Amino acid sequence: MHAGSVISIGEALIDRLGPPGGDPSCDLPVTDCFGGAPANVACALSRLGSNVSLISSLGNDAFGENFKNLLIQRGINTTGLQKDTLRPTRVVLVRRDSDGERFFGGFEGDKGLGFADQAISREQIILDWPLVVENAQWLVLGTIPLASEISSKAFLWCIENALHSGIKIALDLNWRPTFWRKHVSTVLEPSLKEKNQIFSILKNVSLIKLAKEEAQWFFNTSNPTAISSSLANRPSVVVTDGSNPISWRLNNHTGKSFAIAPSSVVDTTGAGDAFTAGLIFKLTSIELDQISQQIAEEIIQFGIACGSHVCKGVGAIEAQPYLEDIENLLSLSKGGNS
Repeated sequence: MHAGSVISIGEALIDRLGPPGGDPSCDLPVTDCFGGAPANVACALSRLGSNVSLISSLGNDAFGENFKNLLIQRGINTTGLQKDTLRPTRVVLVRRDSDGERFFGGFEGDKGLGFADQAISREQIILDWPLVVENAQWLVLGTIPLASEISSKAFLWCIENALHSGIKIALDLNWRPTFWRKHVSTVLEPSLKEKNQIFSILKNVSLIKLAKEEAQWFFNTSNPTAISSSLANRPSVVVTDGSNPISWRLNNHTGKSFAIAPSSVVDTTGAGDAFTAGLIFKLTSIELDQISQQIAEEIIQFGIACGSHVCKGVGAIEAQPYLEDIENLLSLSKGGNS
């Protein structure tokens, strides 16, 4: 199988969802869902119809085997998917409140060497790269691989080589302090060292998507134009804010777009990743510098519809929409607004 137009790199893991209002480390029932932002984005893109490759690492365990089978079923190019015989697939403990909002607790399964997604091998990527990079237009990243030394080397190599190949880079800033710190911390704000590690890659990106609180922590503003202007490469910037309006700057066009309320909210896990996938899906068919104000608004609205759709089901991947689901949702929302 040929690689397609998008490469996603980073963590593939298991989200262990506790019962609403409960603790997944001790309360039953728990629901284990496939997750990890880069894997979620890859699966969402594939379901929309994009050709997509995933670079990640899973444990040599049942979670890893089942996850790989799911990726293959979704039609994702798994050439860059590594199997770690020393480290397990990471299990993330996810608390949910009664409204479906989720909070990340700790992890389960570490046997002393960390988790598979912390040890993505640069040497293996170098071998696999020619089969992964073919026809790629976008490389989609989170920031979590920067938190571990081994994965960070692989991650930085991919960024450098993508740029050499003329591939544009989209970054979901995705600040998750639990992944960066050895002990569970109540301090959500990134330290100066953590900020600097993330800032080191921002000069290479064409698009940054981040949540409002992440924008405040990293840039002291949630204004997309101010964020873009603070970086020499002037990337496009999209700032999400849960169910509140999304602020954005795409190819120097700016706007605020309103959320589409899902008919019911079961679980918000993966909504932001589906939104990111919606943006990238649209950007594979138009160059950034060709985007008009109207097209920019349509791209953001498409992403919003993807995120809204995912909230109706449990977990990040199973509830992801097909293209026709989004077309139907958009036509209904237009009808409601007229």
